[in-house]
Amino acid sequence: MTTTPDTDRNGPAGRRTGGRTGRRESPEERADRRWVDLLQEVRVAQTGSQVLFGFLLSVAFMPRFAELGDFDQGLYVATVVLGALATGSLAAPVAYHRIFAGHRLKPQLVIAAARLVATGLVLLALTISSALLLLLRVATGDSAFSGWIAGAVMLWFLCAWLLLPVLHLRRHDGQPSSPPAGAGTDPPAGAGTAPPARDPPTSAPPTSGEQP
Repeated sequence: MTTTPDTDRNGPAGRRTGGRTGRRESPEERADRRWVDLLQEVRVAQTGSQVLFGFLLSVAFMPRFAELGDFDQGLYVATVVLGALATGSLAAPVAYHRIFAGHRLKPQLVIAAARLVATGLVLLALTISSALLLLLRVATGDSAFSGWIAGAVMLWFLCAWLLLPVLHLRRHDGQPSSPPAGAGTDPPAGAGTAPPARDPPTSAPPTSGEQP
């Protein structure tokens, strides 16, 4: 009986990393799985970028926009451009998929799309921070306070989207997963075995007056 070689990150079938065995799947199966996971990530990121970009486009038609100073108007233009770039990067995997369809290049498609999604996330973080800076400047009129708040938000994005995942990856990578209860463990001593046979009790010797 033959098995499909394991092409996941743990190498060939049978190789173990930190007590874990990788998935047994072909390169095409692994690419299909990663593509489905990537599409789920893109749906989450695209929702936020599209809502924010739609809101930014409507700002220019508000009456108060004409009252903004040159710096704030320039900041608005930069924010809109960043939002457009983020939206384009997060939607680019769709165009890649249409062009690559039928060419048997799913692994290459997944790699290229993953890089575009990562770029889109960076641009989305910059868009949110820039939009927050513009909003706080208009709402409070305090440039220093607005800059500190926008910088703190950008630092939080850096921690939540990059530093924390990397730290968790380094902490848990290579550690064996907990096996399910009762799986892969030896039965306790004596479990599943018949108890040793006992010798039948011997009758006591007859006493005086009793028949043998």
